Amino acid sequence: MTFDSSHSDARPWKLPVRGAPFDRVPKELVDRFADVSAATACAKLHHLGVTRTFIEGPRPLRPGARVVGSALTLQFMPQREDVASGMAQEYVERYTALWAVLDSVQPGDVLVVEARGSARTGCLGEMLIKYFAARGGAGIVVDGRIRDTPKVGDLDLPIWSNGATPHYASQSELFPWAYDVPVAVGGALVLPGDIVVADDDGAVVVPRALGEELVQQAQHHEDWEDFSRRRITEGGALSKYYPLDDDAQQEYVEWRAARVNGTQLDV
Repeated sequence: MTFDSSHSDARPWKLPVRGAPFDRVPKELVDRFADVSAATACAKLHHLGVTRTFIEGPRPLRPGARVVGSALTLQFMPQREDVASGMAQEYVERYTALWAVLDSVQPGDVLVVEARGSARTGCLGEMLIKYFAARGGAGIVVDGRIRDTPKVGDLDLPIWSNGATPHYASQSELFPWAYDVPVAVGGALVLPGDIVVADDDGAVVVPRALGEELVQQAQHHEDWEDFSRRRITEGGALSKYYPLDDDAQQEYVEWRAARVNGTQLDV
């Protein structure tokens, strides 16, 4: 039995599965992450007690890519012929969670795909990625593969994946099963509506409830690192300026106050 609309009543499980409604991250909060790097987000979350936030595996398709946005999730599961398989070729996929999640995209969404690290499943290709971008999608993170990479690489859309494959989504051992559900991606748990921060260092998931606190801590972190970077470039001692010792901390406080008051020029 293959997955198609005519056999929907005969299957032991109704597909696609959709999770509960969720709220996306407000644009105002997303905008405040503009200067927060993946490394800083990961470090600050560790200090807050959340340690498994790095999505291991996916790398940017293009160097210099960056995205921040609200997580929209898609889950692949192993195929089982009495429930769902790819035997009906690509046409079967229009009835799956893959088509359904793309039709639910809102501007600013980052599509996060659980593909179990599969090297054979091409979760998305040129046409689907173009559709995602046309609906306002901000970026894609896949712990699996994509296809049509030469054409996809020409699109102005940040993408993180484990590499390329010629296979379409259900041509291998997996099948698009569910969307708007929690996903396990590269060893990290991602919930719909979490914040995704991705750049050349990789992708990090920020629990939505910690977004406000993290962005405040991250701004302070970026500020003192800027100060530290300047002092080290000027010949300052690493042991004094990274991280800041007590004397350097006082120097930083005075430096920052001068910047806020507009009495010090950036050099």
